[in-house]
Amino acid sequence: MGALLLMVVIAVGLAALRPSGSPEELDPTSPKKDGARALAEILKQRGTPITVARNAGQATAAALPGTVLVVTRSERLTSDDLDRLREAQGDLLLVRPGRDALDALAPEVRNAGPSFDRTAEPGCGLQAATVAGRVTFGEAQTFEAPANATACYRAGEWPRLVQTRSAGRTVTILGTAAFLTNEHLAEEGNASLAMNLAGARSSVVWLIPDKPAAGTEHGDRTIFDMVPFGVWLFFFELVVAVLLVALWRGRRLGPVVAEALPVVVRSAETVEGRARLYRAARARDRAADALRAGARERIVPLLGLPRASAQDPAAMHEIVAAVTLRTDDEEAAVGAALYGPEPADDAGLIALTDVLDALERQVRES
Repeated sequence: MGALLLMVVIAVGLAALRPSGSPEELDPTSPKKDGARALAEILKQRGTPITVARNAGQATAAALPGTVLVVTRSERLTSDDLDRLREAQGDLLLVRPGRDALDALAPEVRNAGPSFDRTAEPGCGLQAATVAGRVTFGEAQTFEAPANATACYRAGEWPRLVQTRSAGRTVTILGTAAFLTNEHLAEEGNASLAMNLAGARSSVVWLIPDKPAAGTEHGDRTIFDMVPFGVWLFFFELVVAVLLVALWRGRRLGPVVAEALPVVVRSAETVEGRARLYRAARARDRAADALRAGARERIVPLLGLPRASAQDPAAMHEIVAAVTLRTDDEEAAVGAALYGPEPADDAGLIALTDVLDALERQVRES
């Protein structure tokens, strides 16, 4: 059972560490589930030509005043690419843009956090949204939109679709790419919304940038982007190995088991060994308490008092008074000897031993 549970944990961990999406995600030429070929074919059938651009330069050159420039995979765009797109003509459709892309192309819009509501109603007056109706979003990014923007498909307070005017053109920001993909295009009103947004003008330029060359600076880089998947897998396996070793080596302490000593230890050796431990730890207080407790245990029966009173703080005055009557010492001196403060040094501890021996001898002989 434990091995099966461990296998399940490892499988879940590997699934969580697996990179999300594929290199062809949102590619208008890809027939895979996360591709966008179905949407591209529908737009072509409606008479809206699509130009696929693999870099920002191609997209900027192909964009015209009557064009919708669809920008996907913005995490692959460099700062130079964003500068080129800022100067591109036509309207913009930003699909799941990162922080750098928003700052460059829609500076008044900010990320507000993730949302996991699967579907939503438009809740706005945007014609493309009202015609489409309910749309599948799934996991999506929400946005903080300016007051003059159109905000649709809210998740709580924040919208997942924002349309605004920036630099003299219409900029539409989508917090998800799910309804554009081949897998979900036929659900709810996904196809209608996708066609009305991407095909809002006479032509479409679809930018799906290739991965930047090694060493090229690009935006939205996180630790998860920069560290290779194999490194994360190595650390995950290392953690699993450490946990297994901890479970293997960790042992729960059981009850104390009394065992006979293999050899006989003389009492004097035991006392001497314990004394050395006290001295090494400079525990004069504990040593003095042990000496006083032993003296009281031996003296109390000689006084005719109950043996339990030897360690009872409430019987201190009674014991001190009884010992004072049996000895020549004053009550203050007897109290200091039997209950007094910690000796200041080792010499004081030795002197305490002599005083206790003298008191015990006088009580015994009285």
